[in-house]
Amino acid sequence: MNFTIEVNNKQIKAQKGETILSALNRNGMTVPTLCHMKDLFPSGACRMCVVEMEGARNLITACSYPVYDGMKIKTHSDRVVKARKTIVELLLSNHPDDCLYCERNKNCELQSLSEELNVRERRISGNKNTHKLDLSSPSIVRDPAKCILCGRCVRVCEEIEGVSAIDFVGRGSNTIVNTAYNKGLNISSCVNCGQCIMVCPTGALTEKAHFGEIHTAINNPAKKVVIQYAPAISITLAEEFGLKPGKNIIGKMNAALRKIGFDVVFDTSFSADLTIIEESAELIQRIQNGGKLPMITSCCPGWVKYAEQFKQDFLENVSTCKSPQQMMGAVINTYYAEMEGLKSEDIYSVAVMPCTAKKFEQQRDEMTTKGITDVDAVLTTRELAKLIRLYGIDIESLEPELADSPLGTRSSAGKIFATSGGVMEAAIRTAYFKITGKELLKFKIPQVRGLERRKEAKIQIGDLEIGVAVVSGLKQAEILLDEIAEGRDDIHFIEVMACPGGCLNGGGQPIGTEDKALIARMKALYEIDDKESIKVSHKNPSIVEIYDKFLGEPLGHKSHELLHTTYQKRNVLL
Repeated sequence: MNFTIEVNNKQIKAQKGETILSALNRNGMTVPTLCHMKDLFPSGACRMCVVEMEGARNLITACSYPVYDGMKIKTHSDRVVKARKTIVELLLSNHPDDCLYCERNKNCELQSLSEELNVRERRISGNKNTHKLDLSSPSIVRDPAKCILCGRCVRVCEEIEGVSAIDFVGRGSNTIVNTAYNKGLNISSCVNCGQCIMVCPTGALTEKAHFGEIHTAINNPAKKVVIQYAPAISITLAEEFGLKPGKNIIGKMNAALRKIGFDVVFDTSFSADLTIIEESAELIQRIQNGGKLPMITSCCPGWVKYAEQFKQDFLENVSTCKSPQQMMGAVINTYYAEMEGLKSEDIYSVAVMPCTAKKFEQQRDEMTTKGITDVDAVLTTRELAKLIRLYGIDIESLEPELADSPLGTRSSAGKIFATSGGVMEAAIRTAYFKITGKELLKFKIPQVRGLERRKEAKIQIGDLEIGVAVVSGLKQAEILLDEIAEGRDDIHFIEVMACPGGCLNGGGQPIGTEDKALIARMKALYEIDDKESIKVSHKNPSIVEIYDKFLGEPLGHKSHELLHTTYQKRNVLL
């Protein structure tokens, strides 16, 4: 049911059951918010979205107040603006005065609101927050002194990821967002997904940087510094430089990486293809030999840690394949080193990932062989942009360059790994060929595409009907696995990504990503898939070559040694 409300003396259409904020946004009007999260129940905690309503004594919150026919409101009256300004001044009264040094300088919602509301002097003074930094996590840095108690990190951790590593602690003015017993993130239930960073409006949550050691390695003539980048990076990096979402700048990025000083540049989409060869072989083996089903993908380290902590009964279901990042690192330290006559200890291996959990994965004990780690350091998309700026590189002016061979050649199936459903689609394409001996005529599998957080399909492969499911956001994984634990048996293969939408919305991607940007990124990936000729991992000539010359058969001895891993049950201490 539609009706009319009056906003700032103008009539707009509203729908029964929606909030004032929803009606305003749908009509191209905005009010500031700090605690609001799209698609989650409104909390009304920050009060930044207050508006003045005719007939009401107090200001009301636009995010939680429902519209009604004939409502008259003002979104920027003098009273409203003064209230918002006072809220910001109160938040600033005990906030650290370190904007120049803050990771979020010029990309901070509190800073932007201060400018928007013309806060130019300190009218309210309070005791400065003196909470200590939490540097214990391999992926995420917590600075509670910069927290403004908006609660967005708490909500995404609990309601989207189902992890609840952090929560409100204390009462009144002593309230803080903290881990249990004020201990470090490293012994909490945190899975390092970084979605808390993506929603944090200030610098209270940031990724742990690897800049120092990378810079040292680049300037060490004794080291061969090799860098790889995930499929999502080339279609999101452009946004960090003000270019439109979804613009593929892979060639310019290759050139920029070489200008920074990286000796060799590889595309992780190659090892995404490698993952598909191994993973599809493992799936077929499990189906044909009565192995543990459903098989669950292992590309997402946030999901893997979640399973180790909360879904230990399903650890045997998780594919033993390493992630593409770790497969590439293992291949660089062996196959590439052998080709170039290098010692693995003389290689410094860097990965650029859309994900903060990759920093955790990189340092897992299972990813180290004879004291040599598969990958030495990990950068997020945001960090790569900073590194490019640090070296004074104008990325738009660069001439495009190709990645290095042979570990830079990929199929488009490896590229679509970046979006939720991409791993599933790539695996089905190759599994279909391996089972039937024929190529899948229609490469597109629309049932697993899109940004929905849960997708299911039945895929006919020869005489087999395989039930598949794709989930993103670990809460969705929990719901699906609970159904399976209760007896559901029509699902054989599951793709899980911790981040809603997949890696294109990873915890290391540009801050402030909106749905339209995610849609543009996803569209760019599928356009690449449409245009390129090699659409299946098993036809990548470099993949064929590495098996012929080095690995032997999928799931063979050398493949298991280099490309597969084990998992461990983890007790959540706090």
